[in-house]
Amino acid sequence: MKIIVTSLFVEDQDKALEFYSEKLGFVKKHDVPMGKFRWITLVSPDDHDGTELLLEPNEHPAAMEYQMKIVAEGIPATMFGVADIHQEYKRLLENGVKFTMEPTKMGESTIAVFDDTCGNLIQIVQQ
Repeated sequence: MKIIVTSLFVEDQDKALEFYSEKLGFVKKHDVPMGKFRWITLVSPDDHDGTELLLEPNEHPAAMEYQMKIVAEGIPATMFGVADIHQEYKRLLENGVKFTMEPTKMGESTIAVFDDTCGNLIQIVQQ
C-alpha cells in the first residue's frame, strides 16, 4: 500500500491552481469537471508519477471550520520537502509568496511556513 493522493482544502480551486502551479512550481496532472467543482491534482515537477496533491473545495462547513481553526492556531495544513530551504525560501519570496516563519532550525530539520492565499499555512522542510 502507498499514498497516491493527499488532499488540501482550498477556498477557491482556480486561485489555488494558479498559486500551486505558478508560484510553487507544481505541475497539473488532472483537471476533471465534477459537477459544481473539479478534481484538480498536481504533482512535483520531478516526479510526475508521484503522490498527487488534490485541491479539495472547502465547501462543507466542517472543512471550513477545520481550515479556519488550524490557521488561527498557526498549524500548517501540510508539509513539503525541499533540498535547500534557504534557496527555496529566496525563490518563493521572489515569486511573491508571503512567509509567516522564515527558515528556522528545529532539531535535525530546518522549517519555514508560508500562507498559500487559499486558506492554509504550508510548511516546507529541509531534513
